[in-house]
Amino acid sequence: MSVNHYENFPVGSLVLPRRLRKPVHAVYAFARTADDMADEGDVPDDVRLQQLDGLRQELDRISRGETPETDLMRRLQREVLQPFGVPLQPFYDLLSAFSQDVVKKRYQHFGELVDYARRSANPVGRILLHLYGVTDERSIAQSDGICTALQLINFWQDVAVDWQKGRVYIPQQDLEKFGVSEAQIAEGKADFAFQRLMAHQCTRAHQMLKAGSPLAKTLKGRIGFELRMIILGGQQILNKLDANRYDVFNHRPKLEAADWWKIVKRAVLKK
Repeated sequence: MSVNHYENFPVGSLVLPRRLRKPVHAVYAFARTADDMADEGDVPDDVRLQQLDGLRQELDRISRGETPETDLMRRLQREVLQPFGVPLQPFYDLLSAFSQDVVKKRYQHFGELVDYARRSANPVGRILLHLYGVTDERSIAQSDGICTALQLINFWQDVAVDWQKGRVYIPQQDLEKFGVSEAQIAEGKADFAFQRLMAHQCTRAHQMLKAGSPLAKTLKGRIGFELRMIILGGQQILNKLDANRYDVFNHRPKLEAADWWKIVKRAVLKK
């Protein structure tokens, strides 16, 4: 499973302890596969839902103590579920979010968006914490904040990309509040109203990221270093959005090699 994808955040990098690299990549392979089922290609929606339900049936087999049928799920069982005792619920939550992506294209208010992130992003953080042996409520809450923030940041850098897929993640209430129409998104018009709207969304993401950031110091060694890089990567995307006046139509922000050098340096200094 290739990890050369458009997402900005490192997954199972060489920074992680060797014992965790295979489990992390197995988790990523599951999430990437399910996400691609929901997003990629020109497959009809009913087929996408059938494919996702196939993964759900595989989780059901594992829950019954049976051997899954696919290599992907046998790998997940062998490298993640059995040796680390990771619960199945986060994987069911991910499939719930990806299935929702197939059928739900608009979000009325911010609470709906946070609920989506609770199932699309937070489970990954919870799975990783379990791999690290960290299960206290405070750490889980901080991880949820970081993961929700990263999901939101991904939405805001991908407004134009998601529009091409027929999706608008900006809450409808906020579009109305700031006087921005979907026609304006279609035109790629980043005027003052759109800039104010995006600044509002990015501020909320930044606050969530900041609230969860103490976890990067709680987690020691390579794991904490990896998390500091992830947080700093999210912050850098927010900085790029601001610097480009939120014109995501002509300048989709992404992390370049020079950004990663800065991120690594700052991650070392923040330990």
